[in-house]
Amino acid sequence: MSNNSFLRPSTFLLTGIPGMEGGNMWIAIPFCSMYIISILGNSMVLFVIKADHNLHKPMYLFLSMLAVTELGVSLSTLPTVVSVLLFDSREIRFEVCLTQMFFIHCFSIMDSGVLWAMAFDRFMAIYNPLQYASVLTNPRTGLIGLGLTVRSVSLLIPLPILLMRLPFCRSHVLAHSFCLHPNLIQLPCADIKVNSMYGLFVLLATFGLDSPSIVLSYVMIIKTVLSIASKEERLKALNTCVSHVCAVLIYYVPIIGLSMVYRFGKHASPLIHAFMANTYLLVPPVLNPIIYSVKTKQIRRGICKLLTPKLH
Repeated sequence: MSNNSFLRPSTFLLTGIPGMEGGNMWIAIPFCSMYIISILGNSMVLFVIKADHNLHKPMYLFLSMLAVTELGVSLSTLPTVVSVLLFDSREIRFEVCLTQMFFIHCFSIMDSGVLWAMAFDRFMAIYNPLQYASVLTNPRTGLIGLGLTVRSVSLLIPLPILLMRLPFCRSHVLAHSFCLHPNLIQLPCADIKVNSMYGLFVLLATFGLDSPSIVLSYVMIIKTVLSIASKEERLKALNTCVSHVCAVLIYYVPIIGLSMVYRFGKHASPLIHAFMANTYLLVPPVLNPIIYSVKTKQIRRGICKLLTPKLH
C-alpha cells in the first residue's frame, strides 16, 4: 500500500449520548455518581479483604480479583467520559484511542475469566467440600489469576496492531465516549476480514469458553444440591451462590445485548448503541460491590467496621 493511500487519523471524535448533547452537564451527574460508587465500592471491598487475614481464602481472593478488574474497567473509561460530558472535549488521539480500547477489552476479558474461576470455586466448595481446601490453595488461586491476566493481555495485543495497518478514510466520529473494537473496525475503508475474524476468535477463546464453563459448573452444583437430603442444607448451599449468579447476569446480559446490537442492529437508533455500551461498562462495576456487600456477611461487617471504626 502506498503512502498516499495509507490514511491514519491523528484524532478521533468521541460522542456523548446521541441526540442529548445539549444536556451533557445534567447527564454527567448520574455518570459521575456511578463512577464514584464504583471506585469507592470496589476499593472498599479490596481494602476489607486485604486488612482481614481471615478473608485470605480462595473465595475472597477471587472476589478481590473481580474488584480489581471492575476498577480497571471504570478507570479505563473515566477520563474520556468525563471529558466529553463535563468539558465537551471530544477529540482523542489515535494512539490514545487504541490504548484505551486495549485496556477496556483486556479488563473486560479478565472480568469474564474471574467469573468463571468464581463458579469453579463454588462448584468445588459444594461438590467436594472435604478436598476443597487442598485443591484450591492460595498459591493455586494466585496462579489462576496470573493465567487469566496472561490470557487477556496476549489475546488483546494483536487488536491494536491489526488496526494500525488499516487506512481510515471514512468518518472519524466514534459512536461512544470511549473506544471499543467493534466500533473502530467499522471505520476503515479497506478489507477488515482479518480484524473481524480475529475479533471473533478472541470472543470465542474467552467468553465462548467462560460462559459454557460457568453454565456447566452450575449444572453440577444444582445436581449436587438436589442430592442433599436436608432442605436447610440445600438452601444454605444455594445461598452461597446467589451473589455470584447476580454478578454473572449483570455482566453477561449487557455484553450479549451489545454484541447483538453490533451484529444485527446496524440500523438501530444510535441511542440504543450508546445505552447498551454504557450499561455493559458502567453497571457491573457499580452493582457488584453492592451485591457482595449486602449478601456476604464478612464483607458487610468489614465495610461497617471501616466506615464506623469508633463503634467497633
